[in-house]
Amino acid sequence: MADAQHKRQNTVGKVPVATPNIGPSGMVSLETALTAAIGAKIRLQTVAPTSRTLEGTLFTVSPALNLLTLTTSSTPAIEPSTYHILPISALQSFNLVSLPSPTVSLPSLPALDHSALQSRLENTIARLKAEEARKGKGVSREAQEIFDRISRTLPTRWEGKDIIVSDAVVIEAPYRPEDCKAGTGAAKESLNRVKKVLENERKKLGEKTAVLRPAIPAVVPLTGPRKGG
Repeated sequence: MADAQHKRQNTVGKVPVATPNIGPSGMVSLETALTAAIGAKIRLQTVAPTSRTLEGTLFTVSPALNLLTLTTSSTPAIEPSTYHILPISALQSFNLVSLPSPTVSLPSLPALDHSALQSRLENTIARLKAEEARKGKGVSREAQEIFDRISRTLPTRWEGKDIIVSDAVVIEAPYRPEDCKAGTGAAKESLNRVKKVLENERKKLGEKTAVLRPAIPAVVPLTGPRKGG
């Protein structure tokens, strides 16, 4: 009875102590170690094939998103910082360089320029749409090559499987000079120019194909005694 009372007195005022997430090898998990190092200066190494070494202040860690943010400014409170957002899974290792200084606070994130972000988004969408419009639908590789070559010299777009040049000349499959037709109101000079450009580009394309085509080895007659003769 006395022993039980003694044990109860020893447990008064004590609370459970949280233990870190321990991996199967008995070591603290990478996410736990990184979270504990927020605000400290670290040096990290990423895995191959894009292996690189970065050194800076660990700004934040998000195990839920599998991301960490490292700022590489030498004096974060004074100089503009460069933020590197990296997947935690891309880390090979990291070393603690120095503990966080109590006198230096981490830099606050700059305000986002929403107008600039929207403009950047719209420009990217417009560029991707333009790139997609340059790809012919249901055409051969040769047709696309001809389109790409002509577009370097003249404004060119697809209309179905037809190539429209300068909004004046139509090139129909199989895209030879004789397949060029002048559009409504197009001058004869425009038609002749497109034919000339197409002829030159097809010639260059033929020369390129000839260079890339592997040579066929000559048949060497077998020598030696003939059977049955």
